[in-house]
Amino acid sequence: MSLVMKEPVDSMDRPYARRWWALLVLCLSLLIIVMANTALTVAAPDMTKDLHLSSSDLQWVIDGYTVPYAALMLLLGAIGDKYSRRGALILGLLVFGGGAVAGSLVDSSTGVIAARAVMGVGAAMIMPATLSLLAATFPKKERAKAIVMWTATAGLAIAAGPLVAGLLLENHGWASTFLINVPIAALAIVGALVLVPPSKAAHHGRIDYVGGILSVVWVGALVYMIIDGPHFGWGVGAISAAVVAGVALVLFVVWELRHPRPVLDVRRFANRGFAGSNLAVALFFLAVFGAFYYLTQHLQFVLGYNPLDTGIRMLPLAGAVFVGSALTGVLTPRLGMKVTVTAGMVAGTAALALLAQVDASSTYSAFVAPLIILGLAIGLALSPCTDAIMGAFPESELGVGGAVNDTSLELGGSLGIAILGSVLANAYSSNLADAASGTKLPADALTTAQDSVGAGYAVAQGVGDQARALTAKAAQAGSPEQAGQLKGQAEQLAHGAQQMADAVGSAFSDAVAHTSLIGAVILGAGTLLVAFLLPRRRGAGSRVVTESAAQPAADRELV
Repeated sequence: MSLVMKEPVDSMDRPYARRWWALLVLCLSLLIIVMANTALTVAAPDMTKDLHLSSSDLQWVIDGYTVPYAALMLLLGAIGDKYSRRGALILGLLVFGGGAVAGSLVDSSTGVIAARAVMGVGAAMIMPATLSLLAATFPKKERAKAIVMWTATAGLAIAAGPLVAGLLLENHGWASTFLINVPIAALAIVGALVLVPPSKAAHHGRIDYVGGILSVVWVGALVYMIIDGPHFGWGVGAISAAVVAGVALVLFVVWELRHPRPVLDVRRFANRGFAGSNLAVALFFLAVFGAFYYLTQHLQFVLGYNPLDTGIRMLPLAGAVFVGSALTGVLTPRLGMKVTVTAGMVAGTAALALLAQVDASSTYSAFVAPLIILGLAIGLALSPCTDAIMGAFPESELGVGGAVNDTSLELGGSLGIAILGSVLANAYSSNLADAASGTKLPADALTTAQDSVGAGYAVAQGVGDQARALTAKAAQAGSPEQAGQLKGQAEQLAHGAQQMADAVGSAFSDAVAHTSLIGAVILGAGTLLVAFLLPRRRGAGSRVVTESAAQPAADRELV
């Protein structure tokens, strides 16, 4: 008997017996590609120090992963549908693992960015394959439950990334946050071969490569613009990317409308339930990734937690995601997705509104309730949306369906970091200029401190180091008069350093509150639009069927 699983599900006369073990492999694959982003937020300070990264370098170390990840998913999802979904998963894991090894070995910003880009290509194969294999492996009556576990894993990975990175950084360097992916990817490859049935579309015509390439161009250019414009200014690069994204999107839509077998039938977005589900996914990850971006900084810099302590303090979010997922598994079949998704988005808005109360005196306890509510909201709302998106596609296009869901997720996350990150940076810079007005800090030092909260504390520490140096010098002074003068200067500098540190903490805390309020307004307005779009009927979360999905049985894959 072969150890490799060779029998496709569509040739079985009953549901695949080891399907829940197969789901474990798919969730493990999902876990590492989501953690690859969230873990880096904790490892970034060590990487910056060791590789002498500029703020621009660090931004692209983070986002070099996102651009190919988001841009390639639709095309690679279609290729996986035609040739092999399991093959796409395994190849993606190999590429991802290879990029992780390379990232651990390089010693330059260019090398790390390139390695992260390779990992992003692997993730673009893995992400849609996990959802399409899930849908192909489980009978339709169990898909919603399996998708609940899939979305719960995504929520867990968001919170677990910093914890894992923190554990590794206790005794190892930042390279360990890359290498940890390698054994997990290897385990997932073995699990995929042994436990996940092979799957591909039974009837799939020629791939629409023109539409696929246009999707790569417009999504890639759009994500580049989202990253480059807010962080580095709206110069030639960002404006050019915006123009390319707009032109390519128009060409993509026109081409897809005219093509007999488009890579993505854009008419699906005319269906309110399908459009509302994608909008809800994008808005949720806009809020979650944006909040995660500044919460980890606040915990590390303002409250002074080390990487491991920061990861531990994000765990309430992960636990709440599982509780919310369990709730939606019970409530959505009874109440319909409109109720659970809207309730989840309202809860997410409330969590951000609570974070708007943060100030310089806030301790970790002020963050516990928002983290729990946000986790519940993620679990409650996301799996019905994902189930609805996947239900809009025929069996022959499950990879494309997974890619659409995941592209909405990535675009939302990129927008969240770009928009809320830009609001945060501007608010912090303005607040610090006001708060530091009484510190008599030189203009160039203030400019440096305004770059980021980490830079602000570094400036304060530098002033404190000067004070300690003067104190040491005073102890060796040749006369009491000189010693007294040096001590007086040291006391002034020490007082200025404390004032500066207090100003940085206050400025960033106020910026967190302001940014959370903006996030709450965005998510709240989006909640109203999503509630309008989603269908009212009970069980709507189970399937959002479009005309294009209702193909004859001969054109569908019976996996």
